[in-house]
Amino acid sequence: MGPLRVGYVREHFSSPLLQFAEADQGKTFTLVECPSGTGQLISRLTNNEIDVAIALTDALVSGIAKGSKAYKLVGSYVNSPLNWAVITGNSSSFNSIADLKDTTIGISRHGSGSQTMAFVMALQQGWSPTTLKFQVNNDIKGLISSVNDSSTSAFMWEWFTTKPWLDSGEVRFIGSVPTPWSSWLIAAHPSAERAPKEAVRSFLNSLTVYVATFDSKESRDSKNVPFVQKTWGYPEADIKEWMSTVKYTTDCTTISSAVLSEVLRILSTAGFITSPEGVVHPSAKPIGPLCAL
Repeated sequence: MGPLRVGYVREHFSSPLLQFAEADQGKTFTLVECPSGTGQLISRLTNNEIDVAIALTDALVSGIAKGSKAYKLVGSYVNSPLNWAVITGNSSSFNSIADLKDTTIGISRHGSGSQTMAFVMALQQGWSPTTLKFQVNNDIKGLISSVNDSSTSAFMWEWFTTKPWLDSGEVRFIGSVPTPWSSWLIAAHPSAERAPKEAVRSFLNSLTVYVATFDSKESRDSKNVPFVQKTWGYPEADIKEWMSTVKYTTDCTTISSAVLSEVLRILSTAGFITSPEGVVHPSAKPIGPLCAL
């Protein structure tokens, strides 16, 4: 068994993971970038291209609820909500979320956060989920092209990740939809051959140390802004605004059963999934088909 193959999305949320990877130097895990987001992470877990994934809560939970056997939930990463911008073309006719009713929404992949959050947006707007139409555009560049060539009306992506295209005038933001749950969980393939429990536990325990350091007051006051600025080139003001909203977990080995219950409740109400019975015990750690370890 070689190092764990850990899939991730290379954006500012992955800062503690990148710091951990730099220190580990490939001894216990290697990083596999998945720029298309959680849909691609789930696909790579399915296709034996990665063993562990740090991905969006709603897409991971809904994937299992829809029958995926490619992974189990093993831990948590970010406890604060994710703020999804609703993004349209720079010269489109859409000026509010309400204008998007009965139009085609761009998504990265089926089952991705960009799709699950479109159902949440529809629920908030009172739209029937059966009226939602989607076009797959693979990644952020494809999504931006689609709203500017009018093949889609809008797409949803994390606010600060897409803000550089807003600042350059390539797109417009017409609203936002924060997740009604903590935003990032950690999943692993269920087989002992690909993701041995002890190796996964060791990874999660070590990641907890880097997350705690990054989330500490000392790092927030001195180290985080220059690290994020150097790594991604975001303006200092945007980094500070993001840092004021993000809160990482205090223990990457834990998962909140309340969070899982809320995701299942909202996504089933929105029409995206049929919530499985007996998945989460109401007063204990998550059980059943969702979680391992």
